[in-house]
Amino acid sequence: MMTEDMNEQFAKTKRASKSLALLNDQQRNDILLAVANAIITQQERILKANAEDLAKMSKENPLYDRLQLTPSRLEGIASDMRSVATLPSPLGHVTKQKTLPNGLRLCRVSVPFGVIGMIYEARPNVTFDVFSLCFKSGNACVLKGGKDADSSNREEVALIHEVLEQYGVDKDVVALLPATHEATGEMLNAVGYVDLCIPRGGRKLIDFVRDTARIPVIETGAGVVNTYFDKDGDLEMGRAIINNAKTRRVSVCNALDCLLVHEDRLGDLAELVAPLLEKNVTLYADEKAFAALANSSLFTLHSSLIQHATADSFGTEFMDYKLAIKTVSSLDEALTHIDENGSGHSEAIVTMNEQTARKFQAHVDAACVYWNAPTSFTDGAQFGLGAEIGISTQKLGPRGPMALEEICTYKWLIEGEGQIRS
Repeated sequence: MMTEDMNEQFAKTKRASKSLALLNDQQRNDILLAVANAIITQQERILKANAEDLAKMSKENPLYDRLQLTPSRLEGIASDMRSVATLPSPLGHVTKQKTLPNGLRLCRVSVPFGVIGMIYEARPNVTFDVFSLCFKSGNACVLKGGKDADSSNREEVALIHEVLEQYGVDKDVVALLPATHEATGEMLNAVGYVDLCIPRGGRKLIDFVRDTARIPVIETGAGVVNTYFDKDGDLEMGRAIINNAKTRRVSVCNALDCLLVHEDRLGDLAELVAPLLEKNVTLYADEKAFAALANSSLFTLHSSLIQHATADSFGTEFMDYKLAIKTVSSLDEALTHIDENGSGHSEAIVTMNEQTARKFQAHVDAACVYWNAPTSFTDGAQFGLGAEIGISTQKLGPRGPMALEEICTYKWLIEGEGQIRS
């Protein structure tokens, strides 16, 4: 049962969502640009709040990088918001139109969901990303951030509210709930107030939301990511792809967790993973891969980073400087491993054999399947979507990076001249 204060906030946001229909696309864009500018001009207050959050977390925590805001990261966030403002409006698109034999004219048109609830963890950038996409698409949003980023999130929402009030827009179109477990439960039970919930975080959060929610949910985030280096893979290309997929940002959901290597290429394994060892990535190698690495010159230099894999090494989302390595004898064995251990997020193959690549792409059941490119590209901004509200790993509804179009629904408009049904 919802508390009175929380129920009141949900009701305010629901009412405020109706007012967004009064804004045209140019007005929405002007407000987004104003918020983007404020992110830069007011960055000191955001960074100060973020420093308060960072002071409570160990730098050794894999989530520290995800939590940290910097001037360059704020510039990137503002740039993404400006990009969203330049995108065509997703609203009012006629997606189907027809006239029935009885003369009724049917038109299916895109509209906002209404109120979108977002649950996320140590990711203060998500606050701005979600606001920009929701506001552009005519949706109000209820945000539930994690306690690790609470100071950052509150300062960011305060900044957004200031800009909204300057433009005469009801600030309740953006609400930030307390960073408590109880608030998560109340959002998930906000039937009639929150039209769609999108959790963005690790497996534990996703599972809790799916098992608890009484409102519609789109699952996002959890990514157990594999890359298969085929017998026909290019070594230099593979080195670059694997290094980028693993070490660009280890705490994000598109980061590489397991390298599958064809047994014919074990002689190249040391060179393939050398860039990872230089960045202090711990490798959990199966017996064949361990033996190949132990017989290389790398072992003397990096023996503490090369360890034997266990059963738990595979199918794990590390979010850290850690990588599992499994030897396979064929493409089919690699596909079976991905079927059994992947999460439907992003998978990749490195090969110069087009037939092998096409079979891999046809067989792998994931939202994003790469050939000779790193999984680090699974990102709404990289896909040209401006920003993203999450990466869906489910099949019903949106799949992959979700942006403006994916947070709209539709309604049917029917026009007649007095027809009645017999």
